[in-house]
Amino acid sequence: MRVAILISGSGSNMVALAQSMTGDHPARPCLVLSNDPAASGLAKAQAMGIATAAVDHRPFKGDRAAFEAALLEPLLAAKPDLIALAGFMRVLTADFVRRFEGRMLNIHPSLLPKYKGLHTHARAIEAGDAQAGCTVHEVTAALDDGPILGQARVPILPGDTPDTLAARVLPMEHQLYPLVLRRVAEGNRAPVSLP
Repeated sequence: MRVAILISGSGSNMVALAQSMTGDHPARPCLVLSNDPAASGLAKAQAMGIATAAVDHRPFKGDRAAFEAALLEPLLAAKPDLIALAGFMRVLTADFVRRFEGRMLNIHPSLLPKYKGLHTHARAIEAGDAQAGCTVHEVTAALDDGPILGQARVPILPGDTPDTLAARVLPMEHQLYPLVLRRVAEGNRAPVSLP
């Protein structure tokens, strides 16, 4: 299976996904695509021998349909079977999502359905939660919604800040996302939990 990975920044989850797709893995990365031409993850992908493309969202000034039309050009040319959103910080329209229904995954830094959207770690700490973590889910038209395919949990410790919590959640993201991607590529969508 061909996997296109969409990023906006450093691409740490993209690197974890790409490094996992070797050997007997049923998928391979075919494209890393970013909405920011300066995203450092693009250089990392190029160094790994993965095709890259960028469509800067800024010139579109809020015209999401026009931005997505431009985004579709390199994406469709890569002929992906699956799309993995890995820190892609643009909200996609329902029309875009429907085009790839059942074939688009996302990782979100909370235990969904809690804390959709931004500032997830701060919100978990403020709520007094005992645990935080991350979720891989199928993308639907609703933000951070869709069937949950996997979750990983970490404890929230006394004195945690959003930054210290994020630093503990990120390595779990790097374990969970490759695991779920492989399972989906093998035809298994049963939810999985870590640890």
